[in-house]
Formats: sequence, structure tokens, C-alpha cells
Amino acid sequence: MASSMMSQHMATGSTVRPVLKAKGSLVWSVAPEAMVFEAIKMMAEKSVGALLVISGNQPVGMISERDYARKVILQGKASKDTPVSEIMSSPLIVVTPDYTVDECFYLMTAHRIRHLPVMEDHQLAGMLSIGDLVRATVAAQKATIDQLTQYVLGRYPG
Repeated sequence: MASSMMSQHMATGSTVRPVLKAKGSLVWSVAPEAMVFEAIKMMAEKSVGALLVISGNQPVGMISERDYARKVILQGKASKDTPVSEIMSSPLIVVTPDYTVDECFYLMTAHRIRHLPVMEDHQLAGMLSIGDLVRATVAAQKATIDQLTQYVLGRYPG
């Protein structure tokens, strides 16, 4: 039983490096001087809910559909006349691939965000969404359940 408890702890305490590797490093982004309309159009084309805002090769903020709804629509602004920099969420909260899944969940919950840019050696390594973390957690829990099932059935390799 101790080994299964360790396995479960390792699953929830594992880093996001394998999650990021499985997902890939493709990140959709927009410049801060772009108009909000362009950002919303790109989100629709790419079927994503948020874009990273990059200035001079460095992430400086995020723009989401929520930002658009609350800071443009509800304030009566025009998306074709409003720059992304005016409504983006900033300062940006970033992580490294060595953060754990639990630490990322904590940051997302504490800051009420759904996306975390991942930086490694001052370079953008990718983006994690809350959905990515949920899928990784469910997969880890399934693996633990499968191991426990094999143990109970007497087929545990140990």
C-alpha cells in the first residue's frame, strides 16, 4: 500500500514538463499595439479563448474573451479602435517547466486565470491551460487506479 501512496503523490506532485512536452510549444500570440478586433478574430480562427501578448520577443500580458467582454463590450468601446495593450491582463504570471501541476493549479486558482505561459532560459517554452492540467491529473489518477486494481487482483509487478 505504501508504494501506491507514493505513486499517487508523485502523480500530483509531478512537474508540468511532460504535460508541456505532450502538448507542444505552439502558442498563439498578438502584439500589444494590435487592435482588439484582430485579437478576437484570431481567437475565433484558432478556436482558443486567449492569446499571449508579446512585445519584442517577451510576453507582457494575456488577452482573453473575458477581457473583451468586460473591458470592451460592457464599457461601450469599439474593438477596432481599442489596442490590446489597453485591455490585456498584466502583469503576467509565468511558470517554468519545473513547476508542479499542483503549483500551477494553485496559481490559476489564486489569480483567477486559466492560462500560464511557460518560460525556460528566458525563452517562451509553451502555454498551459487549466484544461491541460485537468487532463494530466485525470490521466495520472487513472494510472494510479489501474495500478491499484492490478495490485488488488494480484497482478501487481512487484
